[in-house]
Amino acid sequence: MEPADAKEELRRAIRKQRNGRAPKHRAQAESAFADVVSSIPEVRDAAVVGMYAARAGEPATGELMELLAGRGARVLLPVLGTGLARDWADYTGPEDLLERAPGRPPEPGGPTLGQDALKLADVVIAPALAVDTRGVRLGQGGGWYDRVLTHARPGTKVVAIVFPEEVYDAAERPLPFEQHDRPVHAVATTADWRWLGDGVAG
Repeated sequence: MEPADAKEELRRAIRKQRNGRAPKHRAQAESAFADVVSSIPEVRDAAVVGMYAARAGEPATGELMELLAGRGARVLLPVLGTGLARDWADYTGPEDLLERAPGRPPEPGGPTLGQDALKLADVVIAPALAVDTRGVRLGQGGGWYDRVLTHARPGTKVVAIVFPEEVYDAAERPLPFEQHDRPVHAVATTADWRWLGDGVAG
């Protein structure tokens, strides 16, 4: 099977599983993600964090954004322009987040900062459908994050957030990989976090 076809098959299966989670379990997971991700040293010590506001079904990030902002970190969130245009804006609170178009993630309504604003981030927290232990990330299929991560400062760590069963052992179940795919450095779940590839476990 071609990598692109294998990715689409996986996406369908993972989305179906995610959509079957009960609201109670989603709320519990949101708190757990906030606790785990905020304990990562690169996140804990960051002055500026590039991250995302979750769509329905994705690992929820509302508590994490509030926690980081409450600590005094500047939180940058994606703003999608026409097509695949990339931009960022500051998170100023949950009341400012709106779904600007059907199917798009919630976006802040403040001034946009330009695609190079990601260079300000000390760490980037990226969405994913699955991650393997090599650091290969399965995204939603639009390629947005693969493009946007090219604007991060060299050496900036990228952390993907997934549910525990969405972390795959690359020796047994490697994710399909294409040339344009951008790897991540760490993965966080509701249970723990770890460095990927040659890193050390957290």
